[in-house]
Amino acid sequence: MLEHYLPVLVFIAVGGLVGAAFVALGFVLAPHRPDAEKGSAYECGFEAFEDARMKFDVRYYLVAILFIIFDLEIAFLFPWAVVLDEIGMVGFYAMLLFLGVLVIGFIYEWKKGALEWD
Repeated sequence: MLEHYLPVLVFIAVGGLVGAAFVALGFVLAPHRPDAEKGSAYECGFEAFEDARMKFDVRYYLVAILFIIFDLEIAFLFPWAVVLDEIGMVGFYAMLLFLGVLVIGFIYEWKKGALEWD
């Protein structure tokens, strides 16, 4: 039973080693020039050490919500593409309807100016 998991474990080990090698290579080869601006904390475009009760622009939240909505809707395309042969034309037209609704929502948000950042 465990021999079925061996390729997965090898894949995880090789991926971890390659990732660690690239991080180590970055530490070895990258120039080290510390700067006050580089060392400062950065949060959402605001200074990190101001009043916690400062006004926060609501457009930041709107853009974040729009990103999550459109990103999750696009994530439905991957399973659909995998099973497209099995679901046939009914599944194809259902996805066209889904994408049509997505495009209509995108055009609506574009026309409302929700994607503009002043």
